[in-house]
Amino acid sequence: MSASIASALALALLVETGKPSQGKQHSFDVDGTKRQAVVHASSLPALATGAPLVLVFHGHSGQGDRAADRFKLHEHWPEAVVAYMQGLPGQPGVNDPEGDKSGWQKTPGSLGDRDVRFFDVALDQLQAQHKIDPDRVYLLGHSNGARFANVLWNTRGEKLAALCSAAAQGGRLIRDSRPKPLFMILGEQDRVAPFNGQLRSVELARELLRTDASKARTEGLARTEPGRDGTELVVYIHPGGHEYPEDATPLVVKFFERHKRR
Repeated sequence: MSASIASALALALLVETGKPSQGKQHSFDVDGTKRQAVVHASSLPALATGAPLVLVFHGHSGQGDRAADRFKLHEHWPEAVVAYMQGLPGQPGVNDPEGDKSGWQKTPGSLGDRDVRFFDVALDQLQAQHKIDPDRVYLLGHSNGARFANVLWNTRGEKLAALCSAAAQGGRLIRDSRPKPLFMILGEQDRVAPFNGQLRSVELARELLRTDASKARTEGLARTEPGRDGTELVVYIHPGGHEYPEDATPLVVKFFERHKRR
C-alpha cells in the first residue's frame, strides 16, 4: 500500500471516528422485568483506563430516545458511553396523578426500589459489555429523572464520580448523601419544580460540600464554587422554565471531565 493511500485511509478513519455514535436499544432483565435504554457507545479508541459512562434519566412521561435527541450528550462527549435510560409507569407525577406515564421512583425504597435495581443491573452489564472506567461513572437527570439521580446519589453514591441535576429539588436526599461534585441547573420561571425550592436545595448542597464562595468563578450562566476534598458545586441558572437548556450540555461535559471517583 502506498504512503498516500495509507494516509487517506487514516484520515478517513479519523473523520469517521469523530462522528457521534449511533444509539442501540439495550434490554436488561431486572428481577423479571424487561427494562430498556438507548446506548451510544464510544466511537473513539478506548483509553487505557476505559471509557467514561454517563447514565441519563428523562423527566416524567419522557422517553430514552427522545432524551438522546434533547440532551445530545453523546455528541458533545464522543469518548464516553452514554445510556439514555427508559422509565416505567407507576410513579404519579404533577400532571399524571395515576402514574400512567413513564417515570422514576422519588425516594429510596419506594416502588420496591425497581429503578435503583435497574441502575445496578445496567451498570454491571454495561461494564461487562464495554470497557468502562469504574472511577468515571456519572449521572444526568432532568425533572423526575433528576430527583431519581438524587436517590441514586443517596443510595449508590460510592459508585459515582459526579452528577448533574436539572429542574428538581433534592431536599434531604442531598443532606444525607456523601459529598460528590454536583452540577445543578435551575430555571427562574420553573412552575413544576418551583425556583425557590430549588434554591433551598442549592443551599443544602453548599452545606454538604462546604463550598468556598470567596473562590467562586463564573462562566456564562454557570457559577462554580470549590468544595471540600476536591468536590465542587456548579449552579447554572437560566431565565427559562422547567425545560432542560441545551446550552448547558457542553458545560456539563467539561464538569464531568474534571472529576473522577474519590
